[in-house]
Amino acid sequence: MIQEIMIVENKDSELAVLKEAFKEDKEYRFKSFRSDELEEGLKSIPSVIIINEDNIENDILEICDQIRSDDDNSITPVIVCSSNTEREHKMKVLEKSVEYYLQRPIDNDMMYYTIKNIVRLMYMNRRVSPLTGLPGNVQIHAELKKRLLNKETFAVMYFDLDNFKAYNDIYGFLKGDEIIKFTARIILEAIHKNCMSNSFVGHIGGDDFVAIVDKTCDYEEICKEIIVNFDTQVLNYFNDLDKERGYLEVANRRNVIEQFPLTSISIGVVEVNRKRFHNILEIGEVGAQVKHMAKITPGSAYIIDRREK
Repeated sequence: MIQEIMIVENKDSELAVLKEAFKEDKEYRFKSFRSDELEEGLKSIPSVIIINEDNIENDILEICDQIRSDDDNSITPVIVCSSNTEREHKMKVLEKSVEYYLQRPIDNDMMYYTIKNIVRLMYMNRRVSPLTGLPGNVQIHAELKKRLLNKETFAVMYFDLDNFKAYNDIYGFLKGDEIIKFTARIILEAIHKNCMSNSFVGHIGGDDFVAIVDKTCDYEEICKEIIVNFDTQVLNYFNDLDKERGYLEVANRRNVIEQFPLTSISIGVVEVNRKRFHNILEIGEVGAQVKHMAKITPGSAYIIDRREK
């Protein structure tokens, strides 16, 4: 994957040094922009932004503000290189959500590994759900592709919460996040208990999860265990009134009160073999179908697609 590093300076002094330091790392590309070209440079959404404070005319704090106010670059790591030794100045720069303030003279090796480590950290953070700590879509797709390429026989389990929007409407998103984290724990515990080897659990996003398990795993038993544990423990996230009546009352857009069952979990399982599926899109389509069948069943439910062709 190409890593684009943007350098803000009015002369290409830093650019030349970095190109030399990274000459063996072909995936890194460096491009220099003058401070008055900052807006244009930000359009490429670089992996890292390096500001050579000694070689710009604009105020460094204004440049940092401009970067952080850009929606696409609000989390792009920023490194400021400067010969200014005043502590107060350093603190003002760092207060602008700048990740690193490197004092000149800068050791080339120090700069090299600072950039490499920032890129590695950002890469890992983008692959992992910040809420559950589980792998995200990039790793889920990679895991599926790997198993298809190796012609393995396995099962993909798709998890989705029912009436979760109604829960969020009543209890708020922070409480909703707690149920998401609780669901992740329930799934992980069941998978690790019953499939010690060659298993994978990922967080697609929101209230959607996926697990990939070996053909030797008893995934029907896993489904049953997850449903029992979920239905029992999810009640801890409801108040006494809602638990007693067994449903939620939510006002719709017309301010008419509607009733929704308490949050439950639906599981769709697809058995995958080399004859039936050729790519992950085909698996996803069937997974969506069986998960839908589980969702239209009242309460927590699971459906397993065992077709071979």
